[in-house]
Amino acid sequence: MKAIDLFCGAGGAGMGLSQAGFEVVGVDSVEQKNYPFHLITTNVGLLEPDFLRQFDFIWASPPCQKFSSMTKGRWKDRKHADWIGVTRNLLVESGRPYCIENVVGAPLRKDLMLCGSMFGLQTKHGAQLRRHRIFECSFPTQQPECNHKKSGSVIGVYGGGQHPQRRRIPATIGVYGHAGGSSKRDYLDFSCFKTQDRRDAMGIQWMSGKELTQAVPPAYAKYIADQWGLI
Repeated sequence: MKAIDLFCGAGGAGMGLSQAGFEVVGVDSVEQKNYPFHLITTNVGLLEPDFLRQFDFIWASPPCQKFSSMTKGRWKDRKHADWIGVTRNLLVESGRPYCIENVVGAPLRKDLMLCGSMFGLQTKHGAQLRRHRIFECSFPTQQPECNHKKSGSVIGVYGGGQHPQRRRIPATIGVYGHAGGSSKRDYLDFSCFKTQDRRDAMGIQWMSGKELTQAVPPAYAKYIADQWGLI
């Protein structure tokens, strides 16, 4: 079977689709030198429904910056395009089974929410990945439960990459904003997490630190593709 990976970035979702058994083709408006599968460099908005109909499954990860918590906070003055409506219309018109992924707060029908804790994603030192993402799927899916640890550190993989300056953040911080931590002993040094820690936590070994900030863990895409395969 063939899957197309729209707004593919460096291939986190594409790898999950491949692990689920698909032959994967990626589409992105920017050349992605680390994308592990065949890549078509073009604007998704230029694609036609007939082109998409040659694929058995469509994955789409439109840019999330407009809806991210960072944009609503420290980046609120920046302007970002909303690709979700255009993408949804294109996928519906194609008639093919699809999944659209984005951040919590994006205007998707929330058919599914996934978190790294559902798949045991963590660093080699046990820092848990809580990268919550929501999914609009054109087929039924089963919602697993988060398995957040009651104690211990949580690794962040943020848009904008790893900051070089030393910051102090809550030990229970998620990957989309500050949460938890009320005393100094609850805090850890942000600089203790390196790019390799983020690769380990995401289940992605081929990306740069900047690419990781925009990536979907392969485990998420594989889970959703497997759900479609059960129909």
